[in-house]
Amino acid sequence: MTDAPIRILLADDHTLVRRGVRLILESEPGLTVVAEAGDGAEAVAAARAHEIDLAVLDITMPRMTGLQAARELTALSPGTRVLVLTMHDNEQYFFQALKAGACGYVLKSVADRDLVAACRAAMRDEPFVYPGAVTSLVRTYLDRVRRGEEAPDRILTPREEEVLKLVAEGHSSREIAEALVISVKTVQRHRENLLGKLGLHDRLGLTRYAIRAGLVEP
Repeated sequence: MTDAPIRILLADDHTLVRRGVRLILESEPGLTVVAEAGDGAEAVAAARAHEIDLAVLDITMPRMTGLQAARELTALSPGTRVLVLTMHDNEQYFFQALKAGACGYVLKSVADRDLVAACRAAMRDEPFVYPGAVTSLVRTYLDRVRRGEEAPDRILTPREEEVLKLVAEGHSSREIAEALVISVKTVQRHRENLLGKLGLHDRLGLTRYAIRAGLVEP
């Protein structure tokens, strides 16, 4: 048994939120925030630069969402635990977070009550779901099973999500190609695939979908 503190990476694009969450975490013994990030890409970079045990990630952030960052972090360091801290009381996000490798889902509205417990559960390899969600999630899942439906799943590939997010943020095909280190033709092919998969016709439609999917903020 070790008394070493749990080293935490905190990622949220709102500075005041990060400050408040940091105060909650560091008011507890054995928890220390060793790195902060303003978006998912910064979170992945910070995880490469610091030894961390736990990442606490917002979902909706610029450049790379928390769900995208969670997939990157769990691939980069399978031993690192991930918690999602979000305003979204949403079943789809919950299942996507689990698929991305998160072991806990905490609402910002009750972070002062649940976040520390979720951190400690994560380090015990125990899942954490905010209590009010459990009954609703189980009921919804069982209703789907009875109707022969599957639980929510991913529609887009991780690369398509990256392209969609950058399109919705207003970047040109050339800018997207440079950011993702792919060719402009590949970007254009991804855009065509996105339109076809989602049954949309233009950039505006893609942007609206990205907002509904939590990839960008309205």
